[in-house]
Amino acid sequence: MMYGESPIRLPRISHVSNSGSDFGSSPHHTSYIVQIPPTPDNNPAQVSIVLRGFDFNPASVLVPSAPGDIDSGSSGKDNEPDLTDVRISEDEDEEEEDTLLYKISYPLTRIVKISPIIIALYRVLIVVRVVSLVLFLFWRIRNPNNKAIWLWLLSVICEIWFAFSWLLDQIPKLFPVNHATDIEALKATFESPDQNNLTGKSDLPGIDVFVSTADAEKEPPLVTANTILSILSVDYPVEKLSCYISDDGGSLVTFESMAEAASFAKIWVPFCRKHKIEPRNPESYFGLKRDPYKDKVRHDFVRERRYVKRGYEEFKVRVNALSHSIRRRSDAYNSKEEIKALEKWKHWKVKVEEDQVKEPRPALVAPKATWMSDGTHWPGTWAVPCPHHSRGDHASIIQVLLDPPGDEPVEGKGGEGRALDFEGVDMRLPMLVYVSREKRPGYDHNKKAGAMNALVRASAIMSNGPFILNLDCDHYVYNSRAFRDGICFMMDHDGDRVSYVQFPQRFEGIDPSDRYANNNTVFFDINLRALDGIQGPMYVGTGCLFRRTALYGFNPPDVCVVEEEPSRCCDCCFPRIKKRSLATVASEPEHYIDVEEEDQFDIGLIRKQFGSSSMLVSSVKVAEFQGRPLATVYSSRRGRPPGSLTGSRKRLDFATVNEAVNVISCWYEEKTEWGFNVGWIYGSVTEDVVTGFRMHEKGWRSFYCVTEPDAFRGTAPINLTDRLHQVLRWATGSVEIFFSRNNAIFAGPKLKFLQRIAYLNVGIYPFTSIFILTYCFLPPLSLFSGHFVVETLTGSFLIYLLIITLSLCGLAVLEVKWSGISLEEWWRNEQFWLIGGTSAHLVAVLQGILKVIAGIEISFTLTAKSSTGGDDEDDEFADLYLFKWTALMIPPLTIIILNIVAILFAVCRTVFSENPQWSNLLGGTFFASWVLLHMYPFAKGLMGRGGRTPTIVYVWSGLIAICLSLLYITIKNSEIDGGRFMLT
Repeated sequence: MMYGESPIRLPRISHVSNSGSDFGSSPHHTSYIVQIPPTPDNNPAQVSIVLRGFDFNPASVLVPSAPGDIDSGSSGKDNEPDLTDVRISEDEDEEEEDTLLYKISYPLTRIVKISPIIIALYRVLIVVRVVSLVLFLFWRIRNPNNKAIWLWLLSVICEIWFAFSWLLDQIPKLFPVNHATDIEALKATFESPDQNNLTGKSDLPGIDVFVSTADAEKEPPLVTANTILSILSVDYPVEKLSCYISDDGGSLVTFESMAEAASFAKIWVPFCRKHKIEPRNPESYFGLKRDPYKDKVRHDFVRERRYVKRGYEEFKVRVNALSHSIRRRSDAYNSKEEIKALEKWKHWKVKVEEDQVKEPRPALVAPKATWMSDGTHWPGTWAVPCPHHSRGDHASIIQVLLDPPGDEPVEGKGGEGRALDFEGVDMRLPMLVYVSREKRPGYDHNKKAGAMNALVRASAIMSNGPFILNLDCDHYVYNSRAFRDGICFMMDHDGDRVSYVQFPQRFEGIDPSDRYANNNTVFFDINLRALDGIQGPMYVGTGCLFRRTALYGFNPPDVCVVEEEPSRCCDCCFPRIKKRSLATVASEPEHYIDVEEEDQFDIGLIRKQFGSSSMLVSSVKVAEFQGRPLATVYSSRRGRPPGSLTGSRKRLDFATVNEAVNVISCWYEEKTEWGFNVGWIYGSVTEDVVTGFRMHEKGWRSFYCVTEPDAFRGTAPINLTDRLHQVLRWATGSVEIFFSRNNAIFAGPKLKFLQRIAYLNVGIYPFTSIFILTYCFLPPLSLFSGHFVVETLTGSFLIYLLIITLSLCGLAVLEVKWSGISLEEWWRNEQFWLIGGTSAHLVAVLQGILKVIAGIEISFTLTAKSSTGGDDEDDEFADLYLFKWTALMIPPLTIIILNIVAILFAVCRTVFSENPQWSNLLGGTFFASWVLLHMYPFAKGLMGRGGRTPTIVYVWSGLIAICLSLLYITIKNSEIDGGRFMLT
């Protein structure tokens, strides 16, 4: 048996909701430790935290008197309660600045400037292209093709839209910027001994990490377990870290795989700390193709690595066999239950026949339950669904798999005879909590956004970290110091105005050519990096570090807010702005109200925003205080005192965990602001973009953190079908945004102009598919009719076309230069932009319009995180050749066939014509070839591996060819005369 392991007995669920279920909570509770932050009472200077409109009592913040009591009130207008306006006020006797309260801190972030020459050339080329586009469109309008006015009109309309769409995409890229962090300065500021922290104990704020999964079949538990292991072993203070796994499917397989991961973490995490392992995902680490012994100097590394690798292989076998073992276990228990039910029925029958006693007839057949290892029913989803145990109907579950650690390091043991020598290595592990929110029929559970909001509430009660990092189950921590990079932005000067830090998404398992632009490097390394120079990048769903109070819907500190009542005739269009007091430290709701203005508060307003949980409401002000940067000589007004987060933590009791179960119930969000103004925003399949937009709309700032090595890595679908469906979901969410109040046109005045343009482009870009599809059909129409978009290929037309093309190429080269991507990646993005525009984007527009007009809801299925396919299962890129037919492929396939047939037809007609029109042939063939060149990845995907094209492709090609032939036959008595069709 390996060191640190014991015979595994999976934990029993002791915290489940009994709302609508036949399972209650156990009265027995194991010992827990809650990560509740200390109050500033033990700070060097006397500091009082005063909540406007509340009677602040530090004890009431940490330990609420009774469930349901509201320990704090508010004063507000328009049902917008002021919950967390926290002020630091020193005693009147201490008017002078106390030097012990402040600390000299060095900048934690810096701007890495891009070459001014490159930026200047970049902006000049943008201006040149804008001017050339305006002149070109003006020339096109003034020079119509009278021989084919319909062809000219369609082309001009499309070109005007393309110019407008390009402008929306290009303008926000005027101010690209790179940011860098200084982790050593962070350590010197927060983890070095000084007058306020003599022991050098970490003064960093806590981080709650959210990992979401919903389907144990499409999201393999082994992948999720590796992500959890990479989080538990990050280079961040153990006592400041908590990890929550949200299982929205309520699967016992996921639960037991997390329990297995918690057991294996007892040797994996200390091993990583001792030998500084990178990356700390065991699957990725043991699969590295480079030399694992490079730069390793400890003599015991080889032996311990071999031991841990063997342990991981055994761990993989156990996790992969969980589905089978649970089924066998459940069958055995169900057989016993059926025998008991039969015996009970026989006993009842004998009793009724002999004693003539009327008793209710017992059930003859026992339910096909799913059983846990301790012989109890699993309160979540059963393998054979039944009432109260299906994916949409099950109890809420919270289980602490790893208890919160203590404040002092716990060193491991070493010596001869031990397989693993962990002497001097901290053996503590971060808290790990399994969460499955309650689901009942008749409730709208709001998919991933609802699951994330449930985690926000549960974590606020159990650990209340002021910062939240969310990750998808297949995105693991690749750089163990990435958490510190993100905190640098939050703890820097004016860091309290930062709502979130977005990390780029990086992917593994992508084919070397990146056929379908799965890496999205243009978006992550150009678009988001450019937004970092304005108001910050968009939130893109995973790899994002949030400020908890920003998620709560509050405004950033010291920003201008809109007054409620207009006092001038033009105030309805241009609201008046007033400056908040510099003494105000916390985030506030929309309307700022002084204490003197409102002495009374309405408890109902508090419950309307956050719900009825007193613990949740009390945690808000504590999280706000913890999330402030340090009070330094540079920034003393809004900072927290140094050393205020080095105190001991209180233990987690039964009442706290029970309250966490209560706030993840399906009824909790009723008549509250959750999903509307608080937490992740509901109403869109792209809840990530909407949530980030709401924060920017309130005036918050975000940052883009690019680390070396990458902070996180994940997987992406590499086969064509899954990729198209992924793009379809994103585009549908954008259409929903366009038709909702989250359209950037309706945003408030705090959203900067260029940021507004970027968000406006998010909602508009799917509509470009209408014009792309039309433009792709213009070359075959031109070749079939013998006309071109212009009457003749004049010098002016060719010069304009040359300037526009060269300026685009120049912009591409400069973007590659300042972003660091390759030209091939830029070209792949251009190709898939056309493929997606003629397939997924078009369907997204149709679905969005149907939802707005007819109210038809759109449902999507999860994309499988991993799959097997192809002839060679050992092929790393076997999924690339996995072909699954979808209706999304019909428009691109039609475009390819039409353009090929049109080129062949036009060449034959021109060659055998008495009066050939070579200019029209040249122009039409050029544009048709341009379309086919963009469609090349799509065509290659249809051909499959080794050119073995699936039969369905031939079928659809034949149908399309027949339709075109019938269309041609209907043109009766047509003849070729002068390069064009003459109908008689």
